[in-house]
Amino acid sequence: MSAPIDHRPIVLVIFALTYIGLAAGRIPGLKLNRTGFALLGAVGMMALSGNSPEQIASMVNWPTMILLFGFFIISAQLRLSGFYDWVASAISDRLGAPTHFLAFLILVSAGLSAFLNHDVVCFVLTPVVGLALVRRNINPVPFLVALAASSNIGAAATLIGNAQNMLIGSVAGLGFARYILWSLAPVVIALVCTYMVTRASTRPGAPKISEEDVEPAGPSYPLDRYHMMKGLVVLAATFGLFFTSIPREITVLVAACIHLLSSKFRTEKLLSLVDWQILLLFGSLFVVGGAFQATGYSEHLVHSMQAMGFDPTKPLNETVLTTVLTGLINNAPAVVLLVKIVPMTHVGVAYVMAVANSFAGNMIMTASVANLIVVQQARNQGIVISFGDFFRIGAPIAAVSLATLVAWATLLPS
Repeated sequence: MSAPIDHRPIVLVIFALTYIGLAAGRIPGLKLNRTGFALLGAVGMMALSGNSPEQIASMVNWPTMILLFGFFIISAQLRLSGFYDWVASAISDRLGAPTHFLAFLILVSAGLSAFLNHDVVCFVLTPVVGLALVRRNINPVPFLVALAASSNIGAAATLIGNAQNMLIGSVAGLGFARYILWSLAPVVIALVCTYMVTRASTRPGAPKISEEDVEPAGPSYPLDRYHMMKGLVVLAATFGLFFTSIPREITVLVAACIHLLSSKFRTEKLLSLVDWQILLLFGSLFVVGGAFQATGYSEHLVHSMQAMGFDPTKPLNETVLTTVLTGLINNAPAVVLLVKIVPMTHVGVAYVMAVANSFAGNMIMTASVANLIVVQQARNQGIVISFGDFFRIGAPIAAVSLATLVAWATLLPS
C-alpha cells in the first residue's frame, strides 16, 4: 500500500506564488491584476491541495461575503438615487474658502466611508472634486490625496467601513458598539493629522492644472429624493440593528432584499454596481489562506516569531507586521493573511488589526484599493498624482496615525 501524498509542499509553493503576484501586481506581457493572481491561486489550491470540494467551500468566510454583497447593494441603491452626486456637489459648493473646503471634504469622505463602501465614495467624489478645484485654479493633488486618506481612516471607525474590518469582526466576534468606542480616538486624531498635513502641502506656488486639460466627471445620476430618503432610512435601520443580537450578515441581506424589491431600479442595474472583483478577490484569498492554514505552517510561523522574541499579538509588533504586509501586498490581502497567522488571543488584537490596516493604507499609493481608485479617476481627467506626490502627504499621515494607534492600544489594553 503506497504512502499518502504529502500535499503541503505544493500548497506552500502556490501560497507563496500567489502572494508574490499580489506584491508585484503584474507579470510582464500579461494583463493579470491582483484579483487574477488570487483567482489563479485559488484554482491551484482546489486542484492540487488534496482538499475536497466541501473542505474548500468551508474555507470561505461566508458571513463576510454576505456582508460585502449586502453593502454593495445598499451602496448601489444610494448611488442610483443620486445621493453620492448630491454629496459631491455639496462639497464642491464650499470652495469659497479652501481650508474650510478641505475640512468639509475630510469629514464627509470619512463619515461616508465609515458606513458605506469607501471605494465607491472615492470613485464618485474624485472626478467632481477634482474638476471643481481646477476651475478655481487650485492644485487638486493634495486635496485628492486627502480624500483617499480620510476615506481609509473613516473606514477604520466601524466594522463595516471596509471588507477587511468585516472579516476581522466576523472572525473575532467583535461587538459593534465596543469597537466604535475603542477606535474613535485614534480615528479622530488621524483625521486632524490629515487636515494639518494636507493644509501644509497646499502652499502657494504649487503647480496648477489648466481646466482645458481636465475631462468632466463621468455620468451622474439625477437626485431622486424619495429613493434617497428610502436608502438612508434603510441604512439607518441596518446600522441600528447592528447594536442588537441579530447577526449582522442577516440584517444586511434583508436590507439588500428591500432594495431589490424596488419599483424603480431594475435588479440588473443594482447588480451591475456590485464590485464583483472585490468579492472574487476575497473569496479566492479565503481559499488560498485556508489551504495554507490547514498545512500547519501558519502555527509554525507564529511559534518561530515568538521564539525570536517577536510576539505578533503585542500592539507595536502587530502594527509593524500589518504595515509591512499592507505596503507589500495591499491591505485587503494582508488582512486575509493576518487573520490566519496572528492568534486572536483577546479583542485588543483584533481592534489593532482593524485600525492598523486602514491607517497603513495611507503609507503608499498601492497600499489600498481606495488610493488606486482616486489616482485612476484623477488620471482619467488628466490630473496626475505621482507615487511621490502621494507618499509626501500619505506617509506622514500614516506614520502619525499608526504611532497614535500603538500608544492608544498600549495605554488602553482591551
